Amino acid sequence: MVAKDMISDVIPPLKTSDTGITALNWMDIFKVSHLPIVNEKEFLGLISESDIYDLNMPEEPLGNHQLSLLRPYVIEDQHVFEVMEVLSRLKLSLVPVLDGSKNYLGVITLMELLHYFTELSALRHKGSILVIEMNVNDYSLSQICQIVEGNDAKILAAFITSHPNSTQMELTLKLNVTDVTSIKQTFLRYNYNVMGAYMKQDDESDLLNDRLNYLFKFLDI
Repeated sequence: MVAKDMISDVIPPLKTSDTGITALNWMDIFKVSHLPIVNEKEFLGLISESDIYDLNMPEEPLGNHQLSLLRPYVIEDQHVFEVMEVLSRLKLSLVPVLDGSKNYLGVITLMELLHYFTELSALRHKGSILVIEMNVNDYSLSQICQIVEGNDAKILAAFITSHPNSTQMELTLKLNVTDVTSIKQTFLRYNYNVMGAYMKQDDESDLLNDRLNYLFKFLDI
């Protein structure tokens, strides 16, 4: 999926004639902390909550203020993983999408990306979760697949979480079986450090919430 396929049809852009108060109201309604300012089809930049609170007179039109706006954006044909990287690196609640001529098309929100990622990664499917720690140099997806499939299971999704200033990494596996006892034992025999095995629905839901908070970290590998 590419950026243009995920553009929100709900969140409108601000105009320079809109006030800071209007911007704050919209942010509250749409549950975001940024909004784009657009002049016709020209993307002028993103304004944040903190930008508005810094204004001396937020009841005046935004165009009356000298604004130092960030201008992050993605192009309509960029892959969704690149969109995730921009949102993560800049800690944005949404990112504008422009066409090849740099005309404004709309925005993609962090919440929409989370929903998409959940569907993409099979997190909603029934099954279990296994969390394994290993050295980056020991990572071998082919061996991991052999261990899982050798126990009559399938990997539905896999996520890597890196640790800054460390050679260790965590691999989170979503499997299509609810009992991972034999799979866990096999990983232990191959000297993998199994950090957690989650087979109950409640435990799985808790772990998924935790892993979604690390949504973008696996892109850093």
